[in-house]
Amino acid sequence: MAGVVAAVCTVGNDGGARAARVRRFKTDDRDCAALVWLVRQGAGRPAEPDSVEALRGTVRHRRQLVAARRALQQRLHDQLNALCPGLSAPAGHGRTLALETPTGQAVLACAAALAGRAPTSRSLRSRAPGRVTASTAAFWTGRWQQLLAPPADAELRAERLGSDLRRWQDLQADIARDERHLAGLLALTDGQVLTSLPGVAEVRAAAFSAFTLPIERWATPEHLYSATGLAPATYQSSTLTRRGRISRQGLPEHRDALMGIAWGLSRYSPAFRARDAEPRARGMRPIQARVALARHACRLAWRLLLSQEPFDERRYARTRQRGR
Repeated sequence: MAGVVAAVCTVGNDGGARAARVRRFKTDDRDCAALVWLVRQGAGRPAEPDSVEALRGTVRHRRQLVAARRALQQRLHDQLNALCPGLSAPAGHGRTLALETPTGQAVLACAAALAGRAPTSRSLRSRAPGRVTASTAAFWTGRWQQLLAPPADAELRAERLGSDLRRWQDLQADIARDERHLAGLLALTDGQVLTSLPGVAEVRAAAFSAFTLPIERWATPEHLYSATGLAPATYQSSTLTRRGRISRQGLPEHRDALMGIAWGLSRYSPAFRARDAEPRARGMRPIQARVALARHACRLAWRLLLSQEPFDERRYARTRQRGR
């Protein structure tokens, strides 16, 4: 093993590259022999199914697109506010502009086409990709007419705004495409059963399944919960034991997926809504209550993935009452 590493490291003239290659390989013959022995004993982890690997790749790609869309939406708000001061998020007006809605898209299109000048209600509704009522169009055009005049470089700002708007629309189309792929890939795995949970559709179920499957990897739901990084970190020394904040040892994608499932259950499942209210009544902050709820959601998801039985709200409520 050491000879192979040495041969690899002799390729190239850059000393930094050679050092980087050394750090990527094991140089201890005893470690290599131990790894070979473990493989022969069958102690290694089996290769994951191709469907799970494809699901994980799509989940990660969609996550990157969503992050890019979030940053681009913030830039669109900033550009619109500079081109039409006070239109995007005016203080005290009682209504903000959601850019992802047909109304928001119509306002952005009008600002880019008219260089910040106020459109008519008919012009705004004609540029909307969806339905915009006459009262909504009248509200935004009326507010627009009360704003200050566009800046001197309005034409340049409008051109940049239109370019970023097209980029946002392309990102939106790519995200929708990935979500269609997720629905198809999820149907090929055991994670499809998670869609039976209230408030958990294909995207959340796929995000959690991609980093959980195969479920046989986790002997108990506590192992799975600890792998997400939401379990409290524990410090032990002699007879001293301290529990701190969440460990954050797992993948952020895995942790966010479980928190998303917990949020969906807290909104659409009566049993989990009651579970969420209990820690809040004891004085927990919302994020702390969500982490506590994620522990119960993890146990439920582990059981569903193992048994492949759809979620039954009544049976879950009866089981919870018996547990009390």
